[in-house]
Amino acid sequence: MIERMGSALRAGVVYFLAVFAAGFVLGVLRTLFVAPRIGVLAAVAVELPIVLAVGWWVSARLQRGSSRTSRDAVLMGGTAFVLLMLAEVSLSIALFGRTFAEHLSLYVDADHQLGLAGQIACALIPMVQVRHRWREGSR
Repeated sequence: MIERMGSALRAGVVYFLAVFAAGFVLGVLRTLFVAPRIGVLAAVAVELPIVLAVGWWVSARLQRGSSRTSRDAVLMGGTAFVLLMLAEVSLSIALFGRTFAEHLSLYVDADHQLGLAGQIACALIPMVQVRHRWREGSR
């Protein structure tokens, strides 16, 4: 049981690193090149499906050939989500000089709400994939 939890936690960290790296690179491109042309919300809406596709692909690779349970998938996605949120807050504070409260206040804006929805969706991807495999296996 402990070994299985460790495996799911490690998968969550790798999943976080991949999604964070994709989001960071795309976020820089979005901020510098896309948002000035089409607006911030539209730019986030363009970026989000790409990040989710990366998340889907990475999650599937991490779970391939394993007998991941729903509990493993929740732990993997939950770990990635917590790390994504911590990284976002840390960057907001370190790079932009915001306080924690100022960072939280960003979520009143639609673009930040969409980004948060994307992070929640990334957290759910491993669970969706496990459920899908379970349903396919029961046919």
